Amino acid sequence: MMMNEPLTFTALRGTLARDVPLARYTSWRCGGPGERVYIPADREDLGVFLRRLPHDEPVTAIGLGSNLLVRDGGIRGTIVVLHAALNTLEMRDGLIYAEAGVASPKVARFAAKHGFAGAEFLAGIPGTVGGALAMNAGCYGSETWQFVSRVTTIDRSGELRSRGPAEFELGYRHVELREARLGEAEWFVEAEFAFPPAHGENARERIKQLLARRIASQPLGLPNAGSVFRNPPGDHAARLIEASGLKGCVIGGAAISEKHANFIVNPGGRASAADIEQLIAHAARTVYERFGIRLAAEVRIIGEAKEDSR
Repeated sequence: MMMNEPLTFTALRGTLARDVPLARYTSWRCGGPGERVYIPADREDLGVFLRRLPHDEPVTAIGLGSNLLVRDGGIRGTIVVLHAALNTLEMRDGLIYAEAGVASPKVARFAAKHGFAGAEFLAGIPGTVGGALAMNAGCYGSETWQFVSRVTTIDRSGELRSRGPAEFELGYRHVELREARLGEAEWFVEAEFAFPPAHGENARERIKQLLARRIASQPLGLPNAGSVFRNPPGDHAARLIEASGLKGCVIGGAAISEKHANFIVNPGGRASAADIEQLIAHAARTVYERFGIRLAAEVRIIGEAKEDSR
């Protein structure tokens, strides 16, 4: 089956487009085109689409693109956008059921509304449930997988699997299937969360406090991708970057935030992905030269560089 055969995809209910600028799907507002972008209608439609793809077709799944840098040359193959599609959020047998495209802050508000505590930290995570599951996202002392009861994944053949937390190796910003099949990717499509009961008003007040703290400490008014680096053991990436004199450092259109040193911002959307990637490398190199600590990137960098930016 070839992607240029129009009849191949006529029965699908989602939207397939070609050469789509991926800047519109990333919070950094930069990056090259996606060769093919598919927005599924729902989970079942996604399964049909994946089954129809050639086995060697590269597939990349993204949510809100809030932890992602797409290089200026774009991404070959197919990009599946989940945020606009997998957005069911509901109660099921005392658990909160959320599909992968649901924004994490929405889960926090939903949990508080239904009298649960513990989900408040999700209000500070600007991505989707799928992204939070994939990287064990966390802040303010909590992490996503502390509250996961079950997840459902989908593979390249469109097969769905129900999996428990014990099937994954979990760590700080790290999630890996313990018995992953060689060369076979699986993506999260839904999760069930078990949060402890609490007074809803207390949870809502906690969300307000955390959001106020986030607004006060992070450059939310400028395009960014959240924390660029993971915190090294016993320290904070922001402290190391600031102590290296890098606040306000600029490469091209990208800058290290004056408000939070572990954020790189793209004022006016003028930065290229190459600008941001070079600034990430410069910050990591400077911190290592000054403190002997190697910072590991928390953001994912994918795609191909433009010939003239190499």
